Amino acid sequence: MLQLDLTDDDTIDQAASSVEKNHGKLDILVNNAAVAIPSGTDREQLCAAFDTNATGPYILTKTLLPLLQKSASARVVNVSSGIGSIGRKLDPSSPFHKVSAVQYRASKTALNMVTACQFVELGDLGIKVSLYDPGFTVSNLGPHNNVESGARSARESVLPLVDVLEGKRDGEAGLHLHNTGSWPW
Repeated sequence: MLQLDLTDDDTIDQAASSVEKNHGKLDILVNNAAVAIPSGTDREQLCAAFDTNATGPYILTKTLLPLLQKSASARVVNVSSGIGSIGRKLDPSSPFHKVSAVQYRASKTALNMVTACQFVELGDLGIKVSLYDPGFTVSNLGPHNNVESGARSARESVLPLVDVLEGKRDGEAGLHLHNTGSWPW
């Protein structure tokens, strides 16, 4: 197990060194770090959300790129959220249309663009890049991420992700995937 803080370049560099030393390559990278609404002023909350949810995955992937390039079938999966979909925010019939959560939404939308850029740029290097939304899952992300509020178990949310990792959804590459289909970007 590696300690990794996506807001701390030293831990990112240490993780890359450890993977290189112990494995020599990296086959799969799943960027799953997230923060919903950090503490602080609005500016501090936005900065913290972007740093964890978008900047961190970008920096980690860039740092690990030499190890991904050593794999015969490298994959990067960035874990986003359907709430980061601009299309769903603008759709009055979406259950999330009126949900504000600007810090989380905007930072996950930024991650979506990071993923689109990686899809094009890393794809040229033979690395498969996907964007995946596990859905509303039991976690410590927020006070409502529990069974009582309708959140699914981690197992239920992760099983469809395994299909992405195993290449079973490669035909949907370039889409904002979720457990049963895709969201509008």
